[in-house]
Amino acid sequence: MEEIKNFIGGEFMPAVSGKWLSKECPATGKPYAKIPDSDTRDVEAAVRAARSAFPAWSAMPARERAKALRRLAILIEAHCAELAQAESIDSGKPLRVATQVDIPRSAYNFEFFADALTQFSSECHVTDGTAINYTVRSPLGVVGCISPWNLPLYLLTWKIAPALAAGNTVVAKPSEVTPMTAFLLARLVQEAEIPPGVLNIVHGTGAQAGDALVSHPEIAAISFTGSTRTGEHIARVTAPKFKKVSLEMGGKNPTIIFADCDFEAALDGALRAAFSNQGQICLCGSRIFVERPIYEKFKQALVDRTRGLKLGDPLEEAVDQGALVSRDHMEKVLSYISIAKEEGGKIIVGGSRARLTGRCERGYFVEPTIIEGLPSSSRINQEEIFGPVATLIPFDRESEVLEWANSTRYGLAASVWTQDLGRAHRVAGLLESGIVWVNCWMLRDLRTPFGGVKDSGVGREGGLEALRFFTEPKNICIRVGQ
Repeated sequence: MEEIKNFIGGEFMPAVSGKWLSKECPATGKPYAKIPDSDTRDVEAAVRAARSAFPAWSAMPARERAKALRRLAILIEAHCAELAQAESIDSGKPLRVATQVDIPRSAYNFEFFADALTQFSSECHVTDGTAINYTVRSPLGVVGCISPWNLPLYLLTWKIAPALAAGNTVVAKPSEVTPMTAFLLARLVQEAEIPPGVLNIVHGTGAQAGDALVSHPEIAAISFTGSTRTGEHIARVTAPKFKKVSLEMGGKNPTIIFADCDFEAALDGALRAAFSNQGQICLCGSRIFVERPIYEKFKQALVDRTRGLKLGDPLEEAVDQGALVSRDHMEKVLSYISIAKEEGGKIIVGGSRARLTGRCERGYFVEPTIIEGLPSSSRINQEEIFGPVATLIPFDRESEVLEWANSTRYGLAASVWTQDLGRAHRVAGLLESGIVWVNCWMLRDLRTPFGGVKDSGVGREGGLEALRFFTEPKNICIRVGQ
């Protein structure tokens, strides 16, 4: 059994309680690691360490902080193979995906914010020749970063990097479902000679470690990615304390395909958006709307491409679809497929738990599934499933598909496929979504603001938005004339 430990004040240690949580490998269904079952005492120790490290880290010249983050990025790249294998075992995602996407992006997060820090500027306003107003931005202090299980290191570093770059010290709580790469990151933090206490990682459940972090009076801000339900709880806890909060939550994202699209590009985009990472990405396009003149042709092509996806042992190079992250999550996804059948939906591909042989015979695999025949108002088209399940819906009019696309409580991302430039601008402007891709999906530029509207979130991450979130602005007005 692998033994994961908390990282507090530059040292590895078990939970104060001495209790442990068991961690299963999703592909095999067998326990392979144990993690600290941390509580308020562990969070308190981490906050003390972070508070102690804050004065020196925040006073360090920006250029020196940037050097430290670049050292860490180089180490992540050097350990890519080890980290990718750990991510695949821990989360069930294909090793190829972790190697090509998750780990390189984790390194790039530190590279990007190291560069962004050295270019971060504030505003200056000359007031009618009588005064100069300028804005300075200071780090907040100790901040909390809570990351989800679907892109464990990728999204953990997406939060940690700007927080550290801005001069804050961090107490991070990775998901207890996928803790391994956060543990390995802590080792690299030591190797990069980042001062003790600057980054602290506390493992455990949301009910204990997470709540203790969110409610701690000396945590100045919380950056959270996860479910809308948990985000609602964090908002209730933090509101009376007036903490800064960034919440990136659920999505029920539409893929809108017009008849004039580049057919092959739209087909490839819809497939990727529906089933990347087994559908376990908040940006996945699980509702596929297709204009009626090409509906039947598109449906058959999408079914054929879906059947061609290779599902299997995530550690095998050619595998496209790995395991879902846990037994509980697999059962949730399968329950939604049952609901779809009860609501009158037709399963046109997939629809069952996949049974493998050998090493993965007890693993948590679900076939990539496409359902048609359900109205936009059905539960399957309104609630976030977060698995390899997509629906197909034909539409006749632009106004109709816009109404359906905007009908959910969520508003994170959307993709639109058309060669009509006017329509592209018009539809993108009318979609209730924080991110709209046109003729592409998941094409990311880290300088752009990332986040959603409605129940998909509050605030934005990425680029200057992240550095602004993790700093406090102060206006200074100096009178220069009579």
